[in-house]
Amino acid sequence: MLLGLGLLAARPVAAEFRVEIAGVGATQIPLALAAFRDESASGVAISQVIRADLERSGVFRIIPTDAKLDETSAVDLGPWRAAGADALAAGSVTRLADGRFDVRYRLWDAVKGDQMLGQSKVVPAADLRLAAHRVADEIYQKFTGVRGVNATRIAYVARQGRRSTLFVTDADGEGAQVALSSPEPIISPAWSPDGRKLAYVSFETQKAVVWTQDLITGQRRIVANYRGSNSAPAWSPDGSLLAVVLSRSGSSQIYTVPAGGGAPTRVTQGSSIDTEPLFAPDGRSLYFVSDRGGGPQVYNVPLAGGAVQRITFDGDYNISPAISPDGKQLAYITRQGNSFHLMLMDLASGTTQSITDTQDDESPSFAPNGQLIMYATRSGGAGVLMTTTLDGKIKTRLYSRSPDVREPAWGPYGR
Repeated sequence: MLLGLGLLAARPVAAEFRVEIAGVGATQIPLALAAFRDESASGVAISQVIRADLERSGVFRIIPTDAKLDETSAVDLGPWRAAGADALAAGSVTRLADGRFDVRYRLWDAVKGDQMLGQSKVVPAADLRLAAHRVADEIYQKFTGVRGVNATRIAYVARQGRRSTLFVTDADGEGAQVALSSPEPIISPAWSPDGRKLAYVSFETQKAVVWTQDLITGQRRIVANYRGSNSAPAWSPDGSLLAVVLSRSGSSQIYTVPAGGGAPTRVTQGSSIDTEPLFAPDGRSLYFVSDRGGGPQVYNVPLAGGAVQRITFDGDYNISPAISPDGKQLAYITRQGNSFHLMLMDLASGTTQSITDTQDDESPSFAPNGQLIMYATRSGGAGVLMTTTLDGKIKTRLYSRSPDVREPAWGPYGR
């Protein structure tokens, strides 16, 4: 049985993840965060969601406090500054007559002694966690000038026995909803730039076929079902095209196809195996993996025509490229002996660094602000999802109730 659901109509499943954050950043902002008044009556620990979001960013060190504060409190910031806090956040959650909740908070600068933020969000009960994520994003942006990503979503595949399930969740792994469930494999989820659709590969017809699915309506469309294999979809920045890998001519080669369906256009030529394409942020070229040099390496090809450029040189086995939103950094997986590690390359200088200490890393995906990378790895024989800061110092493990999770894809802004 194959199941596909429009996400607005889908019933959320039970909480999938427990989050564990490890590591210490070089420089962190000490922020005192009080429990929100009456948050226990809302059913969502708003302050705890905010705390986990801010700690996961690697930018903040949360100072716990039992102080009874809310956004209306007259706060003497001197003692907070003396206690080592650069800032203080407090708020409240109030149930309204129509059943919605009013989430209010205030952020104070303990160093300058003034207010930094004061906001109110009226949301239905189902959106209380989302409201908490948005509070965390606003605090993060106020201090860093960079937009937060806690209110975005991720997609990943969970496997149990022969069944594969494509989930869409909040960025912290909570609020899971089923996009597709099948007794056959589902692989390679990829988000459309507007966050409305997913492309993926499903084997439900006993072969690899590329589909797109509208996450609001649940409508599905086949975009590549040619002789041989159809795999590895990636969206163009404007959402008009998908890069795919087709073996219709024999060896695996890269093509583009219209996202709404249509004839494919071949991009790469030759007898080598070319795979794992992704568009550069400007849409003018494709990064991809090829064995044309003897072993798998990352290359770039201009879509308007021109020479193919090799990108990775360190090591003899480099796969699974992911490009940062600003186009300046490339994440990829390298094999070192029998281990697979997440690497980060500065494209301007060509310098690389390993940012994980796990052994079976795969499927890196940048957050839409470029400040975190999500990837899959293995622990205790099962697939798990991790996030890491770009320096590798703060890592978050998402502990899932599903026995095997993999192939994460971090969604765009626009929720």
